[in-house]
Amino acid sequence: MNLSHNKILITGGASGIGLGLTERFLTEDNQVIICGRRAELLDQVREKHPSVITRVCDLSVEAEREELAAWILSEHPDLTVLVNNAGVQNWMKPTDDNFYEKAMREININNMAPIHLTHLFLQLPSLKTIMNVTSGLAFVQLTAVPVYCATKSFFHSFTLSLRHLMKAKNVEVIEIIPPALNTDLGGVGLHDEHPPVSAFIDSIFNQLELGKDTLTFGFSEALTNAGPEVIKGTFERMNG
Repeated sequence: MNLSHNKILITGGASGIGLGLTERFLTEDNQVIICGRRAELLDQVREKHPSVITRVCDLSVEAEREELAAWILSEHPDLTVLVNNAGVQNWMKPTDDNFYEKAMREININNMAPIHLTHLFLQLPSLKTIMNVTSGLAFVQLTAVPVYCATKSFFHSFTLSLRHLMKAKNVEVIEIIPPALNTDLGGVGLHDEHPPVSAFIDSIFNQLELGKDTLTFGFSEALTNAGPEVIKGTFERMNG
């Protein structure tokens, strides 16, 4: 992937990993478009970085995904990179009263949205790269977030297939596999003890410069290379 002179759409680009990617791609001389559900966060990013183009979009809603794609096709047909970053994480149990409602929202945003957007954006002849943000929890489960782990395992599998299928179209597929980072994913304060997003971003951009298509960091690097016994032991430690 060329790190400069792209036009990039980052879903969920106003906070967490998405914001880290947004700011780093800007420093690499790219045009960045971000979308998200919360207009106030998008406005904050645009105030800090006036060159960023923003679009309010609830990716859990199929019609809004279609509207986003139609807008890109009309206004930004030279888009070269799609970053499927948006995601939600719910700490919950199947016995919770609102478990099914929350589970369906996670599945819609974490799985259905990137699958749908991938299909829609492949209509762009200019598209060169798809970047999918999965998780180290695709490889070992934290049972406090059971549906989140399942969605990331699904997305990891889909990404591997997509990479193979897109070779014929000469579209590069890059998987970004973060560990737990100091973001508000899942709730404010839940991840305060984990590494900062800035260190993760520095690491994955170094890997991009080396031409890698699977980008890991710290704990996620260890998990992607772990065998069954290590995975089993890690599961037992993580889940008490």
